Order: sequence, then structure tokens, then C-alpha cells
Amino acid sequence: MSPKKSNRKKNNPPTNLPPPPPPQYDPDVFHAAVTTVVVAAMLQINASGANGAGFDFLDKKMKNIRSCEEIGILQHDLDELQKSDMHADDYKNTSAILRTRLERLLKERELRKSSRSTQTDDFHGNDNSSNNNNNNNTIGNRKIFSTGTHPDEELRIRPPTNSQRLLVVANRLPVSATRKGDASWQLEMSVGGLVSALLGITEFETRWIGWAGVNVTDEIGKKSLTKALADKRCVPVFLDEDLVNLYYNGYCNNILWPLFHYLGLPQEDRLATTRSFQSQFDAYKKANQLFADVVSEHYIEGDVIWCHDYHLMFLPKYLKERNNKMKVGWFLHTPFPSSEIQRTLPSRSELLRAVLVADLVGFHTYDYARHFVSACTRILGLEGTPDGVEDQGKLTRVAAFPIGIDPGRFIRAIQLPQIKEHIKELEERFAGRKVMLGVDRLDMIKGIPQKILAFEKFLEENPDWHDKVVLLQIAVPTRTDVPEYQKLTCQVHEIVGRINGRFGSLTTVPIHHLDRSLDFHGLCALYAITDVALITSLRDGMNLVSYEFVACQASKKGVLILSEFAGAAQSLGAGAILVNPWNITEVASSIGYALNMPAEEREKRHHHNFVHVTSHTSQEWAETFVSELNDTIVEAQLRIRQIPPLLETNEAVDRYLDSNNRLLILGFNSTLTEPMDTGRQFDQFKEMEPRLHPEAKEALKRLCDDPKTTVVILSGSHHSVLDKNFGELNIWLAAEHGVFLRTPNKKWTRNMPQVHMDWVDSVKHVFEYFTERTPRSQFELRETSLVWNYTYADIEFGRLQAKDMLQHLCTGPISNASVEVVQGGRSVEVRTTGVTKGAGIKRILGQVIHYKDTREPIDYVLCVGHFLPKDEDLYTFFEPEPHTLVRSSLSTPVNGSSSDRNGSTGHKKSHPFPPSNSKHISNGEKKDATPSILDLNSNNYFSCSVKRKRSSARYLLNSSADVVSLLKQMADVL
Repeated sequence: MSPKKSNRKKNNPPTNLPPPPPPQYDPDVFHAAVTTVVVAAMLQINASGANGAGFDFLDKKMKNIRSCEEIGILQHDLDELQKSDMHADDYKNTSAILRTRLERLLKERELRKSSRSTQTDDFHGNDNSSNNNNNNNTIGNRKIFSTGTHPDEELRIRPPTNSQRLLVVANRLPVSATRKGDASWQLEMSVGGLVSALLGITEFETRWIGWAGVNVTDEIGKKSLTKALADKRCVPVFLDEDLVNLYYNGYCNNILWPLFHYLGLPQEDRLATTRSFQSQFDAYKKANQLFADVVSEHYIEGDVIWCHDYHLMFLPKYLKERNNKMKVGWFLHTPFPSSEIQRTLPSRSELLRAVLVADLVGFHTYDYARHFVSACTRILGLEGTPDGVEDQGKLTRVAAFPIGIDPGRFIRAIQLPQIKEHIKELEERFAGRKVMLGVDRLDMIKGIPQKILAFEKFLEENPDWHDKVVLLQIAVPTRTDVPEYQKLTCQVHEIVGRINGRFGSLTTVPIHHLDRSLDFHGLCALYAITDVALITSLRDGMNLVSYEFVACQASKKGVLILSEFAGAAQSLGAGAILVNPWNITEVASSIGYALNMPAEEREKRHHHNFVHVTSHTSQEWAETFVSELNDTIVEAQLRIRQIPPLLETNEAVDRYLDSNNRLLILGFNSTLTEPMDTGRQFDQFKEMEPRLHPEAKEALKRLCDDPKTTVVILSGSHHSVLDKNFGELNIWLAAEHGVFLRTPNKKWTRNMPQVHMDWVDSVKHVFEYFTERTPRSQFELRETSLVWNYTYADIEFGRLQAKDMLQHLCTGPISNASVEVVQGGRSVEVRTTGVTKGAGIKRILGQVIHYKDTREPIDYVLCVGHFLPKDEDLYTFFEPEPHTLVRSSLSTPVNGSSSDRNGSTGHKKSHPFPPSNSKHISNGEKKDATPSILDLNSNNYFSCSVKRKRSSARYLLNSSADVVSLLKQMADVL
């Protein structure tokens, strides 16, 4: 139904609107219309950085929306708000409703491109400017970094165009500090892929927070270093030497780094490693706390906090504990291993849960993201979705964001006169020979020995190439004090020496190996003269050397041989020659193919790679990540509005005390049961049979003894399970969703009419079959249903089996039966049609009233459970009127006159007494119907979902412990 036209004048909105009539519209259409307006509004508010005032405005408006007419009014107000100073001009075109996340991200991308296209090249570098010995250039008050000494290789910076401030938090700052005096420091640029990528980010006002790589113990040194780094827009985190040794050298480099690169936990000196593991893990958490302290100190509302790499996996958790409104993203620059590798880590669950607190988790490739989601599913037992990981309604978005470089910096560099001169020298030096190049850290994962051995095999098989090709291998030393790295260095030197001795001569050698790094000019010159780049990483997060090589190959159009185990293989795989570095024969063959490749194919391959490198830049990488993070915040706000607020227990207890005839309806599983381990380390034997929470029995006994209180346990479990846990209490028990009812005199009766169960045998046969095929699954035969449970089975295999089972059931045994299939999170239940908790509650109420022989209607209802969506009709049964869209928490005094959480005031729910069909009522008579069984004021109805945040209940309780605590409070006021 289309909304009515508003009679509201454009510039003179009425201050008091009359109460709207009862809505006459399709609720689904109305909900969709409101949601689309709110999404657009929240995106505008979030992007502008005006979160507080903007969300307050939106919240006030949303609470008053009760008709389609007012949707248009809200849209008008948002348009007016958009024109004010609250929103940046860049978002002036977002007044149109953006219905999906993809539409919003596409709009954001369009705005970014439009913004860049309107800017000129007024900020190009000046080739004739003087040298700056401090490598510190300034444009206005904006500082930039340099990796060289000549201004032509400086980054060409535009003033930031994004209004958000970006706090980049990494283990190391992009500069290394050397102390020259008590208050004097020399700062030099660091090297590495992360530094190279983030230096290309120019359109955010960026602060970099990290460790400076130096131990500073005195206050003078700390203050002077902090001041020196402030000129570079850097903020230091000070870590003492012992902490660095345990946190960085210990846990990060000896535990996490090998594990993430599939090298496994340390094998040598295992006992010592085991003994020191806990101290290293404690130091890791302590260091993350120190990082969180510094970030919190410099945080300004609206900042985007971007945490980087495996050194800071606890940082999102610690930041959110300080301020839950922080926008926190976490990005991993290494591979993330499969769940089978990750599960060997002793602290696996803690690390995963700490990362999941972030709003957005990013990886270089889809494979790494898939492994992370799989680890959360298999280790933590959480729900993996196409968007990320969901934990009881809270979604952590997980996505792939391939990193890039600033290609313009390399393209400009090779045009510089001094680099052209260097290129000419190198071409003369290697005239008549094809040049192959490898640039790697001297590390186990870089596959340098495999690369050299493959080159040796190529020379063995192609003697005519002995004097026509040379391999230049730049191996940058790293962790030179670690024995494993020292062994690797010796191994590489031995292989190089053997090959040069075997295939070299007095004037030429086939391999030039350098154990050192090159400056930026020298590296660009080498890239430019290379015919074949050879990258044979055994496992690499991304490998930006491949990108840098492509950026410098405009003239040569060389060939890239790339390991399929490098993250870059997923980006540059179409233009590169992909190889398995462990297959020496394959790599040797690929070398021959690359050296003999026709010019036309070389050019096509290079063009493909060049287009990707120049379009997927580091700037685009950062903007895409921040854009996704902002949109994730928007959707999180929408999800929060759909989550019931936490129950205010004092309010519930006070209203309980003031009422005269109270009804407490409680679930059993996950509501009154003992708490279970939240991880996947289930003890199936102990957890197969649910047991009553040990602290609940006394509170239930006292409540049952109160003549004004009726307690009903309503569960899907078999009556034998309820008898075992509640048998000694004078309590009402409703088994199998209310089909069977036990009165306080311990007598079971059938609460619903007899139904046909001729379908049971065929379904039982199917359930037995899948139980045999699915290890650690089980099925339960009840009197009105069958339940197949795969909680303890492998989660992914269990889902596949459940899908297969459902397909078979629907096309075979139950295709014509009067049954319903209810699929839970880890279960499949087949039950008779119409058997729900909501359907059984009316008959249960009739039995209660007749049994107690009371004429006073029920004026207080507490309904608590961890129910499947199919059974949540129990919550809506007691609602005084249909739900409206906006939830609001109880905030009014008990005796005050106020609106309930649905916006109604004093509404009541009344039900006539149903006729009793039981033959086992103690007096043997049917009572006459009275005017109503319920006289329930809206403020006296409390429906609570336990843990399940996507619920139609009014309120939320986080655990069974919270339920028991509430029952204790109620019992204490009697």
C-alpha cells in the first residue's frame, strides 16, 4: 500500500502531530521502507563522524514512526539535516535511499573517484627542490616520509580529502630510531611490505602508533623521542627489553609466525618452549594492553582504528573494553592457516575471540579469510556466514582486501636522471646476458634454496644458456642471532658457491648473491633491467616485490615467475607464470619458458599485470577497507536495534512483588541448565543429558511454595528428562512443547488431542541411517517427534549431512505426512503439525486455572527461554498488541504512568478461559468459563530470550546464570 501524502509544509513542520490511527498497511512493506531510510541515514551520520548527535536525532525520530506517512517526514528531516554542517559536502548525493550494502559501497566508491578526478596535479613533486637531510617534507602542516635523499623520490602528497582520522596501529613504526644524545635522536625509514603499502596512503589524516624498536628507560629520552616522532605523525609505544624478548622474540616470532606460515610449533627444545609458553603468552597480552593504553590516549571520537598483523590480535578486544563505540578493524599481513594447523595452538580460542571483537577483519586473499571463518566455526563452534562470523546475533565481517603499492612512486623514479644513469651502467655490465632477479628476506618461507636449486637444474638441462643468463639474488638478512636463520644462511652460501664453481668461469658467474639490502634507487634500476623476476615463496602473505617489479617494467616488459603459495598469485596469476616452488623440475622448465617467451606474449602478460598494479593501489586498498569498516558499523547499528535490550531485573522483580497472580514460564535447555564450555572442547558424555543448574533448585522450590506464583517448565525434552531434574519439586512440567503436562501432584496427562504418528517409522529409518554416517551425532525418539542432533560432530560435515537429510525427507518419507520440519542450529526435528509452545500454552493456562481453582486473573507473566524461532509464538501469545518496529527499554518507575517498550500505554491482554479437556483434574469437574484468564498490563509482561539475540522476545538475558540470578531475586522478596 502506498504511503499517504503528508500535509506537512516544507519549512514549517508541526511541533505536535496527532496520535496516528491504527496502522492499515502490510507490516513487511512498512518494515522494509523504514529500514531503507534508516540505512541511508546511518550511513550519512557515520561517514560524517557526527555519531553522537546524529544517532540521538535518528533515535528520537525512529521512536515516533508508526505510519507510512511519517516515513516521508523522516526522509524530509534527513534531507534537511544533510544540508546542514553536520554532514560533509561529499555526501550530498546520498539522500536517495540505498537499499543494500553493495549499493552503499558502490556509491562510496563513485564518490571517491569523483573526488579524485576533480583534483589537479598541483601537488606534484618539485624536481629542482633542495635536498632535505632530515627526510622530512612539509606541505602546509602535513608531514610526509621519504625513503631516499633526493626530493624526486619523495611521495607526492595531496592534502587529506577524507574527514576521518586514521589511526594505524602496528608493532613497529615506519621509522627506526637511533639515540645520538640525551635528547637527540636520528630517525631513518624502515623497510618492509607494510611500510611500503601504507606510505602510499595520502587521503586520510593518518597517525601511526607502534614500537620504535629501541629500549628507552629514562623520562628525558621518552619525551624527546615522542617529540621527534610527532613531527613524523608517529606515536611511540614504549616496551621494556624483557617484555620485548618474551612478547616479540618469543610469542610472536617463535610461536605465531611459524604457525601462520605452516611451519608448526617449535620442534627443537620442546620442553623449554613448553615451560616458557605461558610467560610468553602473558607478555603478549601485556604488550597488547600497553598498545591499547596509547591508542586510547590519542583516540578522538570518530577516528578509525586500524590494527595490523599477528602481533596485535588482542588489541581489538582491549580497545572495545575501553570504549565499545570505537571503530576497530584488524588486518593480517601473513597467511592464516587452516583450522587443522590453528587448533594446535594452546591459546587458539582466546586469540580467535579477541580478534572477533573487531568490527571488520581483513586478509589479503579469500583463502585466508575462509580459513579464519573455518577456524572460528570448528574451534569456537560459531556460525560462519558468507559475510563473516556470527556469535549470537553479533556479526564480525570477514573479507579479503588485497594490498597494493604506490606504483606512481616507482614509475616516476625510473625517469629520474640518476636512475637512468644507473640503468645504463647495469645494462652495460650484463650486456649479452638475460637478467633474472630475486629480492627476498633471507627467511625460511622465501624459498631461496629451492629457487637456486631450480636455476641449477635449468643450467644442467640447458648448457647453451650457461653464458647467456645471470641470476641476481638480493637476500636481506633478518634475525641473524637465531640459529635456524644462521643455518639457512650457510646453506644458501654453500649452494651458491657450488653452482658458481660448477658453471662459472674466471670472468663470469651464473649467480650474483648479495646478503644486504639495496637503496630505493638501486632497487628500481635492478627492476628496470630485469628480464625475468623469480619469486619462489614457500608461503607468503602477499609479496609486494612482484608488484614493484611490474611497476618498473614499462620498457622491458619482463616476465614474472610467481609461486602459487604467495598471496599475490591470486591477483597477478593471470599474467604471471605460476609455479610450485617445491617442484624443482617445474620451476626449471618455467625459467626456460620465460627466457624464450615471444615478445607478443610478454607484452600481453605484462599489460595484464600492469593494469592490476596501477588500479589496485595502496590508497585504494586503504579506502576500500575504511569504507567497508564504516558500512559495517552502519549494519551493526541496525542489528543492535533488532536485538532486544537486556532485562532490567530490578524492574521485573518490583512488578512481580506488586502483582497478585503471577505466572512464570521457563524453558529448560540453555535456560536452567548448567553452563557449558563456550569453546569446542565438548565433553560429549557429560553434556548429552542436560542437568539443572545447581543453584536453581532452591529458588524454584521457594517460588513454587508461594500461593500467588505458578511456575511452568515448558520444554521440548522428553518427560523422563524433566522428571529426572524437577521430580521432587511441586512444579508444573510441560514436555515435548506442551503435548504432555504434569501437575504439581506429579501426574502426567496428554495436553493435546491424539495425533496420527504413522510417519514415525519411515523417519526413524532415515535418522538411523544419518546417525551411522555422521560420527558423534545422535537422534532421540520422542512420543510426538524425532530429533537428530549433530552438535558434537564436525560442524561442516554435519551441515552437509543435514542438508542431504532434509532433501531426502521432503521428497520421500514426509512428502504427504502432516508434519513439520524444524531446523535448529545443530539439529533437525520432525514433529506433528501444529505442535509448538505457543499452541500448547492456552491449554496449559486452562489446566492451571482449573487446578488451582482461582477466580483471580493472571496479572504478571515472565516468559524466559532459549527457544527456536518456530516456538517463539509463545512470546507473542501474551503480547497486549502486535509489535511495532522500534524497541525501547524499560526506563520508567514501577508506579509511574508510562509507555511500554512498544510505545503503548497501559494496554492489556485478556483471554477467555478455554474449556478443559483433561480427564485427570483432581476434582473431576469442568469449571464454568469466567470472563478472562488474563488481565495483563503491558508493563507486567516480561518475555526474555536467553542468549539468542535474534528473537521476538522483549528482552534479553545473556546466560542461564542470569536466569538463576533473577529467580533468586524473586524468591528473596517473598
